[in-house]
Amino acid sequence: MMIEMRARSQITLPNDIIKRLGISEGDKFEVMERDGGVFLCPVVVYPKAKLEQIAKIIKDHENNPTAVFESVEDMFRDIGIDLVDCDV
Repeated sequence: MMIEMRARSQITLPNDIIKRLGISEGDKFEVMERDGGVFLCPVVVYPKAKLEQIAKIIKDHENNPTAVFESVEDMFRDIGIDLVDCDV
């Protein structure tokens, strides 16, 4: 499949790829150049405060390994992130 570079270094991704990957306006990507190619990798960006909460949960677990969540979803829900709404 071929696409064309537009003004201001913009490209348009084909609609079938957009649908297949569930990409929508505002999504973020890591851009990498490797072996003469350009690769886009979708990423999720969390606010620093949420990452600090996750780090605290991990540290607390290291100090008290018996304190566990039933699932990763429960851990994220406890800090206010609903993974169901995130489509992960």
